[in-house]
Amino acid sequence: MKESSERTVVHVMRHGEVENPTGVLYGRLPGYHLSALGREMAERVAAHLAGNDVTHVVASPLERAQETATPIAKARGLDLATDGRLIEAANVFEGRSFGVGDGALRRPGNWRHLRNPFRPSWGEPYVEQVVRMKGAVDAARDAARGHEAVVVSHQLPIWILRSYVERRRLWHDPRNRQCTLASLTSFTYRGDEIVAVTYTEPAIDLVPEHLRAGARPTKDQAPGFGA
Repeated sequence: MKESSERTVVHVMRHGEVENPTGVLYGRLPGYHLSALGREMAERVAAHLAGNDVTHVVASPLERAQETATPIAKARGLDLATDGRLIEAANVFEGRSFGVGDGALRRPGNWRHLRNPFRPSWGEPYVEQVVRMKGAVDAARDAARGHEAVVVSHQLPIWILRSYVERRRLWHDPRNRQCTLASLTSFTYRGDEIVAVTYTEPAIDLVPEHLRAGARPTKDQAPGFGA
């Protein structure tokens, strides 16, 4: 049995910028890869973590997460694991253009999906996101006991997990999410218990101003949705 004082850190990283010229809400759709800037962000975070004791790297099955995690795993000679629980949140507007100021909120056909922001009614319930994300992050902790792990996922599931751990309500204003592209939300465990949460932005100088935490959402970062 492991001692309760054993320290493990799990860094939960949001993927880098995605090539999305048509500005659709890509969600769980396949075929969306990192842009050249996104690949640079991934390399930047790999360099940032070069001195850390990372022994396990795992990512969402979506291409953008796999591509973000690859430089980190490669730098350490580690196999890149995949965990389906780290995937983007499900969303009924997937594959559509749905952004602030484009008239989507005025379309009657969309109203039934927007009636309950607390659950939310347009996609995967927040509680379900907490359950799967917590399970995946705990599994990464177990794989890296006494060391560090890197987990690559997506903005909304990461923020919902952090909100749960920090005992905030799960429904929220997406403009207040602190989860910029290529950021690290790091959970420190003592034994099996999370004792601290920290947030860093190793590639913030590469992130376009309108996509930084607290910025007004755009078409690929629509209200309440992920990216």
